[in-house]
Amino acid sequence: MDREAELPGQREPGAMRTDDYHVISCATVAEELRRLGVTEERLTVLEFGLHAEPEKLKSELKAAVEAVPGECDILLGYGLCSNAVVSLSSPTHRLVIPKVDDCIALFLGSRAAHMERLRAEPGTYYLTKGWVEAQEGTVAEYERLVERYGPERALKVARVLFVNYTTVALIDTGNYHMDEYRDFARAMAGFLELQFVEIPGSNRMLEMLLAGEWTDEFVVVEPGVEIRFEDFSTQLS
Repeated sequence: MDREAELPGQREPGAMRTDDYHVISCATVAEELRRLGVTEERLTVLEFGLHAEPEKLKSELKAAVEAVPGECDILLGYGLCSNAVVSLSSPTHRLVIPKVDDCIALFLGSRAAHMERLRAEPGTYYLTKGWVEAQEGTVAEYERLVERYGPERALKVARVLFVNYTTVALIDTGNYHMDEYRDFARAMAGFLELQFVEIPGSNRMLEMLLAGEWTDEFVVVEPGVEIRFEDFSTQLS
């Protein structure tokens, strides 16, 4: 379909009916969205682990979009995420997604903030509350390494996996008491012999997504139109 064509029932770009929307989000972003007032009936949550399998994530996103009834706006709590959102579309729903490459920018408030940190601290491994809770899989994987190789060699393998990192950074979005997550992140950094830092996050971009403030920091596609990789190019180039 012609992306410029006028579509039946098309609403003015950037104008969201705030009483008529549904959010599809990864589990880590969903934690923040709930704190911002998104109720469970408006929220579809997909497993964090799907990020490791982009094609499976693409399939799950497609199924989640197809499962949303009616003609409400669908807000995606994702970024480009290894191209998992590319080609996503709906015949009846407008899709809105932050114009970022991954969720880190969402937790920092903008892609600009993320890029600034990448330039200043390129070897940073980021954690949030949701990501700490998702680290159970990482811990289980390490335990399997211990079973297979013994503790000494398993530790060496784990450190090799993080050889390109210098820092573990815990992002505090201000929505939670962070003591438990701070302890985990600091222990992880010590275990891997990395520096630990805690940095302030921001709800800015998620608040804009929910409020319908869809500036050029967002991709908005009308019903019948696919999300393209090129839609992210102004922010990702």
